[in-house]
Amino acid sequence: MKIKKPVTVRVARWSARRPWAAIGLWTLFVGLCLALGGAAGTNKISDAESGVGESGRAGRIAASGRFPERPEESVLITRTEGGVLDARTARAAAEDVVRRMRALPEVESLGRPVRSPDGTAVLVPVTMKGDAESADRRVGPLLDQSAAVQRAHPGLRVEQVGTGSTAKGLGETLGEDFRRAEFISLPLTLLIMLVVFGAVVAAGVPVALALSSVAAATGLSALVSHLLPATGAIGNVILLMGMAVGVDYSLFYLKREREERRRGRPDAIEIAAETSGHTVVVSGVTVVVAMAGLYLAGEATFSSLATGAIIVVAVAVLASLTVLPALLARLGRWVDRPKVPVLWRLSMRPGESRLWPALLRPALDHPAVTLAVSTALLLLLAVPALDMRLKQPGSDDLSRDIPVVRAMDRLTRAFPSEGTVHQVAVRAPADRSGEVEAALGALARRTAGDALFAHDRRPRIRSSADRRVHVVDIATPHTPNSEGARRSLERLRAWVPQQVGGVPDAEYAVTGKVAEGVDFTGHLERRLPLVVGFVLLLTLVTMGAIFRSPAIALSTTLLNLLSAGAAFGVLVAVFQHTWAEGALGFTSSGAVVSWLPLFLFVMLFGLSMDYHVFVVSRIREAAARGLSTRDAVRDGITRSAGVVTSAAIVMVGVFSIFGTLSMVEFKQLGVGLAAAILIDAVVIRVFVLPSLMALLGPWNWWPGPPARPAPPRVPARIGAATPDRRRR
Repeated sequence: MKIKKPVTVRVARWSARRPWAAIGLWTLFVGLCLALGGAAGTNKISDAESGVGESGRAGRIAASGRFPERPEESVLITRTEGGVLDARTARAAAEDVVRRMRALPEVESLGRPVRSPDGTAVLVPVTMKGDAESADRRVGPLLDQSAAVQRAHPGLRVEQVGTGSTAKGLGETLGEDFRRAEFISLPLTLLIMLVVFGAVVAAGVPVALALSSVAAATGLSALVSHLLPATGAIGNVILLMGMAVGVDYSLFYLKREREERRRGRPDAIEIAAETSGHTVVVSGVTVVVAMAGLYLAGEATFSSLATGAIIVVAVAVLASLTVLPALLARLGRWVDRPKVPVLWRLSMRPGESRLWPALLRPALDHPAVTLAVSTALLLLLAVPALDMRLKQPGSDDLSRDIPVVRAMDRLTRAFPSEGTVHQVAVRAPADRSGEVEAALGALARRTAGDALFAHDRRPRIRSSADRRVHVVDIATPHTPNSEGARRSLERLRAWVPQQVGGVPDAEYAVTGKVAEGVDFTGHLERRLPLVVGFVLLLTLVTMGAIFRSPAIALSTTLLNLLSAGAAFGVLVAVFQHTWAEGALGFTSSGAVVSWLPLFLFVMLFGLSMDYHVFVVSRIREAAARGLSTRDAVRDGITRSAGVVTSAAIVMVGVFSIFGTLSMVEFKQLGVGLAAAILIDAVVIRVFVLPSLMALLGPWNWWPGPPARPAPPRVPARIGAATPDRRRR
């Protein structure tokens, strides 16, 4: 009876027999994704869509008022040495600013120069023409004039902070960060692949497929954003995930094909498709399942990140199953050209490695002791996570090496109203407009005598064109993540119902950076158990269905939970304390960025499955050949050691680069992911997994042993034989 081959084999067979068609279709697919995505553009998440809780409600109320958002700039004049400004000198510099700015076509209006209460600064308000979104691209002439005033008035420091200048200053620094990260990550990945394969073409294939997957996913995510709006960070997530899983999946497939080809198997591509191809599908499904848990967070940014990650993982799986067999068939043995002499000999060393059997000996000879010690070590690493504190990212997390950040600090010290601001938004019938304004005026007067609020500028009430929506900004002199800022928010939220609650049919709420941080953190804390439970349950079900073994499903889930806990412990130990500040170039805020634990947990669970599925699949293959559990564990881990170690090095290398970026949230993401992969690839794979499986013995495969593989058939050589015949 003819046995029907798995779909991965049938797809690989078609691609290998029609390589140019498969390569052409893939190229067309990537090109279409980029073209259609570029034409459609990306629909970004608005502030009203991203908010949660009371701050989200306030954002939607304010957005319904359709207030015109003009890009505002502030030119700050201070003494270079600090201290009180000479009134005449300051007035001359301010008049120079006004004169120069008034002549610019980009400027709509100028406000009256304002002296700070302590006399150390003068501020000149400038309103630009056009929209706020493009202000950073049009603010250049204003910055040039501010610099000219600086040169014309020695002894004074003239700086510009605002919608366009701040975005431009941060964008240039952070953009340079990401360009440097991309510049380093590609050569680093190629170098690792060269060490793994010892041949230039073989090293380039996984990187090329990963890059094409990232390109296609970028275009597709732009199209999908018109159904589900995208966050600005989606491109970074697609690049991060795409390079990680794209290289890994191609690496798994290519290493298996190469291994079978060395054995003289003419059906090496089909074997790779049936084994590694199946593993790639399983791994992709588990990553998608894990990332889908982010939808349960009930927040637009997380939904966008989940969508980007799911798209790029799906595209990477598709590339590995379709175009990779075509490339391998077309290249044949030319995939191992040109050889890098020393690296080639290292990558093709015959015989079994001596290192891995030696590393596995404690786990297989003394499994109970090894499991107890290694688990205790991971639990010890996880202990700091019990003291995890969360905070929203803010300006206090930015590096003070950035000039515009230092200017923002000086501005908010001199004019606290330009810093941390709470916004009260009220919506009521138009005929109640007078009552709303009176209530908000009383609220503003109530804050005037309270030290929790700023008093350098009187709050101004703004009304929408239809008189239905009113907003007022009330500032606090405290930084967004400080206890003082949180107490000012609590007090304001207690006062608003007292002042505005008497207006019939009025809706009201308080927003701002502080409110958004408090509401977002509280929302995540409530949603975290739901997301974690969903990911754990689906991982359990998915692994149980794939391996048909409750023991494998349960152990996989528990081991991933253990490694995630250890990674969180490392994250807290590094970033809530100061000992690593010098090495990583950051200033500790004593907390972890609030969005990170949920996103990191889901991502860690997904990426951990890469290695776990691959290793357990090789162990099950060995068990199906009739080996005892301990021999199967030794054989499976030893045979998969090279590819898993290589894939782990790639991931750790890519993630570690994020630890060099200026923004603390990206440092935390990079360090957390790199730590988790190291823990998975070393502690879990070498000690915890083999000792646990050795203890379970036949129970690993309950209710029945793995099915024995079908006898090998020898098909006509496909694709790979063509170049060989030409060469001979």
